[in-house]
Amino acid sequence: MKEHIVRGFRFGNYKAPELSVFDRLLEIFTDLLTHTSGDFDEAIDWLRMLDEEYQLTTPEYTIDDFIEDLKKKGYIREEVDHNGGNGIRLSAKMEQNIRKQALNQIFGNLGKSGNGNHKTNKSGTGEDTTGEFRNYNFGDPVEKISITESLKNAQINNGIGDFHLTEDDLIVEDSIHQSQMSTVLMIDISHSMILYGEDRITPAKKVAMALAELITTRYPKDTLDIIVFGDDAWPVKIQELPYLQVGPYHTNTVAGLQLAMDILRRKRNTNKQIFMITDGKPSCVRQADGTYYMNSYGLDEYVVQKCYNMASQARRLHIPITTFMIAQDPYLQRFVSEFTEANQGKAFYTGLNGLGHMIFEDYETNRKKRIR
Repeated sequence: MKEHIVRGFRFGNYKAPELSVFDRLLEIFTDLLTHTSGDFDEAIDWLRMLDEEYQLTTPEYTIDDFIEDLKKKGYIREEVDHNGGNGIRLSAKMEQNIRKQALNQIFGNLGKSGNGNHKTNKSGTGEDTTGEFRNYNFGDPVEKISITESLKNAQINNGIGDFHLTEDDLIVEDSIHQSQMSTVLMIDISHSMILYGEDRITPAKKVAMALAELITTRYPKDTLDIIVFGDDAWPVKIQELPYLQVGPYHTNTVAGLQLAMDILRRKRNTNKQIFMITDGKPSCVRQADGTYYMNSYGLDEYVVQKCYNMASQARRLHIPITTFMIAQDPYLQRFVSEFTEANQGKAFYTGLNGLGHMIFEDYETNRKKRIR
């Protein structure tokens, strides 16, 4: 009897590839570094405590082995500190690994997406075609000319017997205009970001790192500037994000907005926007003589009016402000509502969960339209 061979595919439940002990520890350790603001020793102490409770390591592979592998693989390096002793510093590789993990945690399935830029609904010069054709215009790239459609057009216009091709016969395949976006992300680092037993700065840092990694890898033509604001405001580099800490500051929202608009004024592209993550009310402004006016009790009308003026100024510059308000206090939400109305921007009243997803969705939406 002839044996029948059945060919095809066998399907089963998906089983995630098993990670090595090092890879499992690296994932946990990377997250701990974000919570400890890049403090290696504190993160290792936490990792040892977790290992004691959950048996993350094996007799053959210990935390000490993990530290040695971090050195060998270039995630950390030993340096002499200011006291003359040896200290551990994070390498650029580890800093990027922290940003990548933040991207995967917050934006999920975007990590595997291919390269490319945001597309608008405007046609123009770009890399991706729309599938539609139009007449040639002076200045269109030669490589965009459709030979087949142009020859067909020439036959229709001039006939086959006396065939000749003119500029009026040329047809180009239309492409999608790829616009550029300049974004400033403002992060509140006032003392209230760690008050009331809730760590609000760590999710804000994760969002900033994820957005930075997203833009630099997927939308390299876009720009992202990150500033922090407390009593004053100042820019921070992407490499500094894991080390951000809350300070004993009031909330000078006006200084943050002034710096954000100064940065965006220097950008040449049309699309500009400000994202502001904050949990507290504005409580501080810097006076013309360099002194600070501060009031932490309630909403000070003088400070609030300064904020409204900045919102209106940004609107005149065609810079929309999207506020992500972490606090739930009704009187603060009313302030944000009036601030948003003055700017004609948007506001999201949210807790910490879903913050990154909302920022990404808003970023994508704004990138798909022309902001004028």
